Amino acid sequence: MNVLAFFAHPDDETMLCGGILALLAKADWQVHYLSATRGEGGEVGEPPLCTREELGEVRENELVCAVRSLGGRSLTFLGYIDPTVGLGEELFAYTDNLTLLAGQVAASIRQFNPAVLITHGSNGEYGHPAHLLTHLAARLAIESLGETAPLLYTVAADYPDFPRKRLANKSDPAHLVIDITSALEQKQAAALCHRTQHDLFIRRSSQDAGRQLSVPEVVMMVESLHRAHPPASGKLDDPLALALAPWDQLKTHA
Repeated sequence: MNVLAFFAHPDDETMLCGGILALLAKADWQVHYLSATRGEGGEVGEPPLCTREELGEVRENELVCAVRSLGGRSLTFLGYIDPTVGLGEELFAYTDNLTLLAGQVAASIRQFNPAVLITHGSNGEYGHPAHLLTHLAARLAIESLGETAPLLYTVAADYPDFPRKRLANKSDPAHLVIDITSALEQKQAAALCHRTQHDLFIRRSSQDAGRQLSVPEVVMMVESLHRAHPPASGKLDDPLALALAPWDQLKTHA
């Protein structure tokens, strides 16, 4: 069984659903990764690990490392340039051509023939324009494929005990809430691969905790998914839900 994980930047795959992707790989699913950008606009590390000009290549290599840690089968970049964060931490989308992007995603779906496409949630987690764009492109791609489309699941689906409410997609109720403890080692290893982003990972959580946290400490041990297409009705019995059933903590589905 194939699954395609489509995200805007390197590290999104790991921090938002790396445990689920590792569990699927352990269950002999072929997990293919599709990244819209190389994360050229992100942080360079604290202290800096590279120059701004080198960041895209460095983050590409970090994602290669993370995909390997999660047991991924392949990694493809769509080649978009990630805009640099603006004044006041303003964030930007990586293209204004949604139609072209959706067509590229549809082409990747045809190439890998996944049973499931996993991507960002409908609120872009914390409203990141690039995450919102990626979600919309995935939806348009699915719609364009009609009856041949894979299932569409989105990450960081909301539920009452979501550990970091800032990241929850409040418009996407959780259908699966997965305890990823048995894949925690792989997820932590993948997070450690993203070295340029470590300070970003721990900054807010360290402030909230009142002490300096490590990257492994901030990796979430529970992840959640919302089935966006086709809409869920009652208990899920599709291939992804069945594959993740041993780790599903929700039991009753939206």
